[in-house]
Amino acid sequence: MNLPTALIENELKTFEVRFKEAAKSNAPLLDRIMRYVVKRKGKQLRPMFVLLSARLCGSITESTYRAASLVELLHTATLVHDDVVDDSAERRGFFSVYALWKTKASVLIGDYLLAKGLLLSLDNNDYKILHILSDAVRKMSEGELLQLEKARTLSIEEDVYYDIIRNKTASLLASACAAGAWSSSNDEQKTEKLRAFGECVGMAFQIKDDLFDYASDKIGKPTGNDIKEKKLTLPLIFTLKNCDKATRREIIYIVKNKNNDAAQVKKVAELVTRSGGIQYATEKMNAFYGQAKDILYQFPDNDSRTGLEDLISFVINRKY
Repeated sequence: MNLPTALIENELKTFEVRFKEAAKSNAPLLDRIMRYVVKRKGKQLRPMFVLLSARLCGSITESTYRAASLVELLHTATLVHDDVVDDSAERRGFFSVYALWKTKASVLIGDYLLAKGLLLSLDNNDYKILHILSDAVRKMSEGELLQLEKARTLSIEEDVYYDIIRNKTASLLASACAAGAWSSSNDEQKTEKLRAFGECVGMAFQIKDDLFDYASDKIGKPTGNDIKEKKLTLPLIFTLKNCDKATRREIIYIVKNKNNDAAQVKKVAELVTRSGGIQYATEKMNAFYGQAKDILYQFPDNDSRTGLEDLISFVINRKY
């Protein structure tokens, strides 16, 4: 499944120019770091969701491009901060900002990106879009802190896991779709529908990401990374709930005390696979995917709807 870039090729080119302009700085060190960040951007999934959501609800406007830039600025800020929190030396196959410029510069870069995003909206009176995205930033912080709290106890129910990923990951995708819809329609009903659509996509996206921890394919992060960080993801939650007491004790012991032992981490992954944890998580991911499509099909059948459908299919079927 390919990304629907051809449908919005010109719009993506315009967005890239606007984003570079929004991220640049007059401070030499800051500008050098920002150019490094911009050159190593990812697939730009979130800006695509903004642009296609706007196109689905009306015509892409200047407000749409600002919304897409704001989403990417906020997303990049969270990635820079996450690398500090996770002590991560790599990001998308390259050295992270944290690895090259260390903690102080990384924290300040993240703060700078957040400030640039806020000012981009405020300077252009995009108050509704700023409200939508600011709410996402709040939820993302709450989700990360809730996950950190649960990692210490290694005790988490499935509904709490959904709360974590709804805030941590899905909130930004939901806000991207909502911001796009509002930028072209100023319609509360359409905006809410696309917010709900984006949330379902975000839930499926995170479960897919969690499944990569148990895959052997070449992926964007090391296999077993979540186990090493003591993160309880859906496959592991299912396994702990449904395995016998002895297996549960063994898994918890490994995650708590042997999480840096590659052989022991592999053992946990094998136990999760045998228990049906992978199959269960895949079924839940597909359920959220189905909910997203149900919402999307409430909109007229046109190329923008097809583009969004292709985009969510890419999210579900991606290999990394």
